[in-house]
Amino acid sequence: MYFSLLRKSIFSGILFLSFALVHNESYAQNIDPNSISNEQALEFYKRAKASGLTDMAIEQAALEKGYTLDQISAMRNRLQQAQTSAPTGPDRSGTDESRRQIADSMLVKAKPVSALPNSDSVKQVFGASFFSSSSISFEPNLRIATPKNYILGPDDELVVDIYGNSVDNFRLKISPEGTVKMLNLAPVQVNGLTIEQASERIVNRLRSAYSALNRPGGGTYSTITLGNVRSIQVMITGEVTRPGSYTISSLATAFNALNQSGGPNNNGSYRSIEIIRNNKTIRTIDLYGFLVDANLKDNITMQDQDIILVRPYSKRIELFGEVKHPALFEVKDGETLKDMIRYAGGYTPTAYSASIQFRRNTGKELMVGSVQETEVANFIPQNGDVFKIGKILNRIENRVVIEGGVFRDGEYPIDEQTNTVKKLITKSEGLREDAFLNRAIIERKTATLRPEIISFDLGKLMNGEIEDIVLKREDHIYIKTIDELKENYDLTILGSVINPGTINYHDGITVADAIFKAGGYTEGGIPYRIEVSRRIKGDTANIPQSQNVRIFSLEVSENLTLNEEDQKFKLSPFDVIYVRKSPRYEPQKAVTILGEIMYPGTYTILNNFERITDLLPKAGGLKAEAYISGARFYRNKELVAVDLKAIIQKPSLSANLLLQTGDTLLIPTKSETVRIKGGVQNPSIVNFDPHFSFREYISQAGGFAEYAWKSRIYVSYPNGRTFRTKKFLFFKSYPKIESGSVLTVPVKDPQKERQISPSERIAIISLVTTISLALISLFR
Repeated sequence: MYFSLLRKSIFSGILFLSFALVHNESYAQNIDPNSISNEQALEFYKRAKASGLTDMAIEQAALEKGYTLDQISAMRNRLQQAQTSAPTGPDRSGTDESRRQIADSMLVKAKPVSALPNSDSVKQVFGASFFSSSSISFEPNLRIATPKNYILGPDDELVVDIYGNSVDNFRLKISPEGTVKMLNLAPVQVNGLTIEQASERIVNRLRSAYSALNRPGGGTYSTITLGNVRSIQVMITGEVTRPGSYTISSLATAFNALNQSGGPNNNGSYRSIEIIRNNKTIRTIDLYGFLVDANLKDNITMQDQDIILVRPYSKRIELFGEVKHPALFEVKDGETLKDMIRYAGGYTPTAYSASIQFRRNTGKELMVGSVQETEVANFIPQNGDVFKIGKILNRIENRVVIEGGVFRDGEYPIDEQTNTVKKLITKSEGLREDAFLNRAIIERKTATLRPEIISFDLGKLMNGEIEDIVLKREDHIYIKTIDELKENYDLTILGSVINPGTINYHDGITVADAIFKAGGYTEGGIPYRIEVSRRIKGDTANIPQSQNVRIFSLEVSENLTLNEEDQKFKLSPFDVIYVRKSPRYEPQKAVTILGEIMYPGTYTILNNFERITDLLPKAGGLKAEAYISGARFYRNKELVAVDLKAIIQKPSLSANLLLQTGDTLLIPTKSETVRIKGGVQNPSIVNFDPHFSFREYISQAGGFAEYAWKSRIYVSYPNGRTFRTKKFLFFKSYPKIESGSVLTVPVKDPQKERQISPSERIAIISLVTTISLALISLFR
């Protein structure tokens, strides 16, 4: 049977009562607890306190209104949390502030320092973050079977189920006198009994009503379980974060109570926490047993009126540096430095454990000391000691390194097999075939740690011609390979090969070999005109002063067969090979003709002298509906203005362009419209009428707009050609309108127009008058 869950209301009966005291009682009875914010609840409580009520009076009033002790306990805890989180609440210390942050682990590392810290530095106490973590809760689990050793008391609830031949159910609440009453039977005393003992008494009393209850063959049975549990009060005092009286579940343990009080404060002991019952200390809790070894032997169940006393710590030391959990640690009598290092999680992999430095307060001044590795297990720390675990040096005491032209280079320890150069080379499985034997070097540090170089003839050393060299710690032997001491050699092959570019140089490579590595000739490549360009290195005989390269002309077999002539000419590093293409070899060129033509499509350009007019006979000539004046010619997808009608009539015109691959000629049908756009009242498309004048087309579009630029009007014809308005004195010559044309009237920028001054108007009028009179006299 599981316990029913305690109500986890986030507000307390104290808060409800406080609200009732501040507001009218009838309204308070209808309050939904979940509708009140945490800040509102705290404000109601403060008002109740301001009215003169004590906490005890508030609790008593809450009980009279029907609230249970469980509800009041949960509500008080919530109120304490609200007071703790309020910004006006007291601040314990920098450590307490860090406790309000969610800890990743049980410990928070101290800030690393390079020297022993001052005595007044504030460090993290081991275990403090455990009580500050919001994700850790010691709330008792109420959904468990009734513990056999659970002692009943007032306000506990027993659930009696009768089944079989008779069916009944009772929920019995233990009275303050310690009794329960069923039906019309006499009360049963159960206070101080276990569930099993109480069950036996209750069954005996129920047999007055059910004579065969729980008897063999009786047919009527009962089970008695614990329902809601009572609340108890415990006092937590001493060096704790929030001392006081706490109402907790009767199933709560010592750790539950400590967690609610926030745990020990800065001066509180984690290793001397006493549980006092009936004025006797029944258990002394050492939290390190739980924090380090997960030992729950001290987590005993609390009883009503128990007292938890957290005493001040008596001895505390600090461990920092290369331990896994640097912190302040509390030391009990008889514990050694080795125990403290174990509490700190042990050394890190890079800890220097041969000697540990410490600083101690002698009462007059500070002193420093050290603890050797053999003394750690017996060294007794004193209060205030600060221990620094250093880091090992970044150096290796017995290493030599060989690098380069050996089969297994790397690090080796100095021993009888590797204490000389020759022995070390043998240990690394010998020299590679391409090792450079004329010179090798050893990088070594002198006694003053200054670097020096020792050079030696590797070939003579290996042959025993010179004495072997004794190695020292941290010697670094460099043996180069032949290829490492020269520039990377390559060749370049360009032109009509399948994969032109750079290829690796090899001794004895020929031109045919290079062409083979480049994938062979392309379809247009010719083998009889190959050039090799070579850098001039040392031989400059018969070469002009201004010449920097040599040029060789060669002929190579077309099918790359081996022959003596080819083998005679060897390539040198950095040669550039050029393979030429046949002068008349080129890919096919094609042009496209579309539209009103007999056989539209793509046609091959036969030679380099074909022109636009040569396309028409190939395509079978024009159709009857072809509009030659509107033919459009495109090159690289751009319109080229060409008058096809004019070049057909006279092919010698320069507009009869030579054809190029990708050219397109489009011959449309005749368009019967004219588009008018720009500075007109109604830009539109109108029908073409050969009898219309230019101004009549403008009238079709509603006439000129206000800022029409009449002197800049132009007409674009279907073939891409464009003509603009011409002007002579006061006379304008407008371009001819053809079918399919686009008439564009530019628009002036009104902001750029300049107003004519009165003097300029007079000058213009005088000029016009003079010209008019001259014309009149001329034509008389």
